Amino acid sequence: MRQDIEFRSGGDTIRGWLYTPDEGDGPFPTIVMAGGWCYVKEIVQPHYAQMFADNGFAAILFDYRNFGDSGGERRQHIDPTWQIEDYRNAISYAETLDVVDSERIGTWGLSYSGGHSLVLAAIDHRVKVAVSQIPVVSGYLNMRLNNGTVNFRRLEQAILDARRLRFTTGEDVMVPHFTLDTQNEISAWPFPEGYDVFGTFQKTVAPNYSYDATLESVDLLMSYDVRPFLHRIVNTPTLVIVAENDDITLWEEEIAAYNAIPTAKKKLVVIDKSDHLALYSKQTLLIQCATAATEWFLERLMPLGQND
Repeated sequence: MRQDIEFRSGGDTIRGWLYTPDEGDGPFPTIVMAGGWCYVKEIVQPHYAQMFADNGFAAILFDYRNFGDSGGERRQHIDPTWQIEDYRNAISYAETLDVVDSERIGTWGLSYSGGHSLVLAAIDHRVKVAVSQIPVVSGYLNMRLNNGTVNFRRLEQAILDARRLRFTTGEDVMVPHFTLDTQNEISAWPFPEGYDVFGTFQKTVAPNYSYDATLESVDLLMSYDVRPFLHRIVNTPTLVIVAENDDITLWEEEIAAYNAIPTAKKKLVVIDKSDHLALYSKQTLLIQCATAATEWFLERLMPLGQND
């Protein structure tokens, strides 16, 4: 079962979906979910939410402020601090629902929100279990390595120029999520294969998806780093899923982040013969990831006796 939901965060209306199992009245253990860079809730997440619901969990997925069906006047602006606050307000909203077991709330995140899920596990004790899939660990390192020396110089200059324009006129400069012309056009994530993957989503399941974000979003990304939070994940069971040969969010950095988490209640899953974007475009790999996450939540979040 799926129903529309909305709640307030940062003065804006956040809209999303609530999935519940077809059987039982609850309260159900609940997974709070959101997407990555420029994502809207229709991209990939419903596959996970449906598997969670099929296994006895409720799931809440939502569009961040400024994206998709949610409110927010500064459209396509990505502020990770705001996004984490939207997550926390989604948890607060979940606590008000009769169908939600407020003592059994987990978080799931993918790519940028994979990093958010780790931060939430560190700072919000209502999060009892976390799943972080192909997370952004260090935004600066991603941008520095992904762009290469010459393009990174262009990106830094463009960010400064956009800041000066915003200061004098209040106008935003936009930058595409992906571009086919990586030599001549600046993009947030300079991987041409992403253009087709996300273009397919836009044409099929996610018409609200837009290729653009504010250039300030990239500036904020370069100040984003989950590593200072990892030592605080002491007692929260945490699953980290990485894609072999992920050169976008850098699987070696993700494994290093996993190793830095001090809890003994953790698990690392490496999806073989994969990469970052393959986890979106290949159904078999998506099912592998969703199954790993579901099994983790069944083991760590489902009440004893109900996960048989």
